[in-house]
Amino acid sequence: MTWVAAVARLRARREPGVLVTVATVRGHAPRRAGAKLVVGQTETWGSIGGGNIEAVAIDRARELNGTADAEPELMEFALNDKVTGRHGVQCCGGAVTVLLEPLPVVQAVAVFGVGHVGLELARILARHNLDLHLIDTRPDILTDERLSVLADAVAQIHVHHTPLLPEEVLTELAPGTHVLIMTHDHAEDAALCDAALRTAGLGSIGLIGSAAKWARFRQRLAAEGGHDAATIDRIKTPIGMAGITGKEPATIAVSVAADLLQAFEHDRHRAVPSAVAAAPFAPVAGSA
Repeated sequence: MTWVAAVARLRARREPGVLVTVATVRGHAPRRAGAKLVVGQTETWGSIGGGNIEAVAIDRARELNGTADAEPELMEFALNDKVTGRHGVQCCGGAVTVLLEPLPVVQAVAVFGVGHVGLELARILARHNLDLHLIDTRPDILTDERLSVLADAVAQIHVHHTPLLPEEVLTELAPGTHVLIMTHDHAEDAALCDAALRTAGLGSIGLIGSAAKWARFRQRLAAEGGHDAATIDRIKTPIGMAGITGKEPATIAVSVAADLLQAFEHDRHRAVPSAVAAAPFAPVAGSA
């Protein structure tokens, strides 16, 4: 598997990783500058030469995988028999600098309802490096012509036309996906709210609408859906920034996008699960 395909695989799995690149080579070394290795939580793809260089780089990459807000960093290795590394000796005679670039989990957002507000929101979110799911029951809303405004998107866009049961898309979303419910039909919104509360692993759940709409929904979610108050409170409504009160579609979209960006920052600063955390790193002056 190429390193590009490996990075794509990690993104699709929503797993953190590290791209390891041989940045500079002086003298003799196992690989030339530009050789790459991708390190996931449990797998690796590619090689930067094996031996102590690669083993130490993998150790450090796994530590970065377990670190919030990890930054790119360089490691230097002296390749001579006078330097003993933690994984042995490599005495090629040269020196190697390796660049480690963390590959954080990319955010994911699902917008249910791509009407006036939904499309404006998609235009803003599409300018960010994230996975953007656009879901609607109406075929005329998801035509290539209408979505052509997203042609230069940075985001990876996934379009779902769901004529009957849009809530089925919820089970296809990656863990941590933020969900926004803003369809043209209040009955559809209500069904999506109920289904979202029953779907494990989602990120935030937002619902567009008035206080009166939410009061009706709360009552139905409790009486007909059987959800308790704490569960219902997972749904945020109204969505967007409280200080932005304009009702124009573009204004609402900016407000909602800004609120989402704050949620992304919260996600980014959360503690990394202990399952991927590692022991503190001791800098390597030279090895192998």
